[in-house]
Amino acid sequence: MGKIRLSRREFIKGVSWGLAGGYLGLKNTSALAGRGGGMGGGGMGGGSGVIDPPIGDLLRDPVEMPNLSTTPGLVEVDLEAIIAPVNINGAMANLMTFNGCYPGPTIRVNRGDMVKINYTNRLPVTGARNFLGYEKNITNLHTHGWHVSPEAPADFVMYELRTGETYSHEYDTMLQPGGTLNLYHPHKHGVSAEQYWAGLVGALVVNDENNVLAPFETHILILKDISLSGSEPAPHAMMMDFMQGKEGNVIMVNGQVNPHLSIKKGQVQRWRILNASNARFYKLSLENHSMNLIGTDGGLVDKPYQKSELLLSPGERVDVLVKGTLSSGNYRLRALPYNKMGMGNSPTITLMTLTYNGTLSPAQSLPLSINPHAERLDPATLDIMAERSLALSMGQGNGYINGQDFDVDPYQIMSEVGSYEIWTIRNNSGMDHPFHQHVNSSQILSISGGDAGYASLHTTIPAWKDVVLVPKWGSVRMLVPVMDYTGMTMFHCHILEHEDIGMMGRWHIMGMGM
Repeated sequence: MGKIRLSRREFIKGVSWGLAGGYLGLKNTSALAGRGGGMGGGGMGGGSGVIDPPIGDLLRDPVEMPNLSTTPGLVEVDLEAIIAPVNINGAMANLMTFNGCYPGPTIRVNRGDMVKINYTNRLPVTGARNFLGYEKNITNLHTHGWHVSPEAPADFVMYELRTGETYSHEYDTMLQPGGTLNLYHPHKHGVSAEQYWAGLVGALVVNDENNVLAPFETHILILKDISLSGSEPAPHAMMMDFMQGKEGNVIMVNGQVNPHLSIKKGQVQRWRILNASNARFYKLSLENHSMNLIGTDGGLVDKPYQKSELLLSPGERVDVLVKGTLSSGNYRLRALPYNKMGMGNSPTITLMTLTYNGTLSPAQSLPLSINPHAERLDPATLDIMAERSLALSMGQGNGYINGQDFDVDPYQIMSEVGSYEIWTIRNNSGMDHPFHQHVNSSQILSISGGDAGYASLHTTIPAWKDVVLVPKWGSVRMLVPVMDYTGMTMFHCHILEHEDIGMMGRWHIMGMGM
């Protein structure tokens, strides 16, 4: 790590990342509409307006990974990181992919399955280093959101996988709740943002444990953006790319620009939505329809919550039911204006179009109950082992937790398994930060600042979260159960560029009495 640290400092020494020439600004939105995207949503001095591309092809769900095992209770898959040609809104691009798919193939399991992922690095051999000084094309794998061991060979993220090497991960999902949509992606410090940006992300699904949602047509919607430089992903070429996080000018659902999805009047559909963008925030709204929230990062909630808007920061997931209440027409799933830095306006972006196609008879009804076991925990009734305060900040090309840069002196938390803690995450910067902790999900007790609807939702419903939006100059207070697994794991900002420049800490979970 020391050698990388020196190299990184050499790369950024003397670099000016001021606003002049430091950020790709928003172009004319009417011109971008034909290409299906625009910067919006996070750039300094961005633009306002509407990005409304033509209705595209029928939505394609991500492909599903075949299970190589014939043994009941065992799911085994072969996963490769490989450069492959991908059609990005009519232009062919050479992207980093899992098994040649963009986004990566969905890995589906039942709770209690043993899961074996044989992960091979097929990225090209190179000795090149990125802007921060880290060697490119070294990778690893993180199962984001899974409540599994952080020790090898499970969700161990401190290894390096070089080209041609294979690492066989094994996960016991007995304690992972059913009904969750999670994700997998590389977590090699220093290059994680670039690999994620270039395409290395896919969905993990743990099937439902009851049949209440079985009648409903279900789709996975992976929201992701990218910019291209010729036929390659636009590089992280300046410090501004890391300080702000990279946002693309092509915005997609499942790799498609404004795909359409058919629905019938009277039909209920289930949409499982993942924000897989590096730094773009999506304030979702479906024209003339409500979205009924039934699940968050950590699984299903008690009942549907009717919402007109849902805000997703990078890494967050929502599970919603949408009912066809109209007879005909096209209705846009849009990202409403939102700016993570609170400066300027962002455009309204059409992500997908819902198209009516007949009537379903008999009509389907929204269930009154989803997960009767969901509940909010009351800290007053728990033995709280520790209360902690973590401050997120940035400056001079670095990210910090409690003033400590991961590359120099990582901030570390020592916790005891089987206990409860309360963490207060303070944002001492003028930019929103999505805070992510590995292994254990949390319940949100309070949010100061930021979007009122987001705060009201997540502090009142019985939801479990492994990513929470910490508003600029605001704070989040959360209840953290430290359960089941010991080992060294991580917490960090899920604008992965911020993790790569140091906004990450170590979480050492120890056995009782150690």
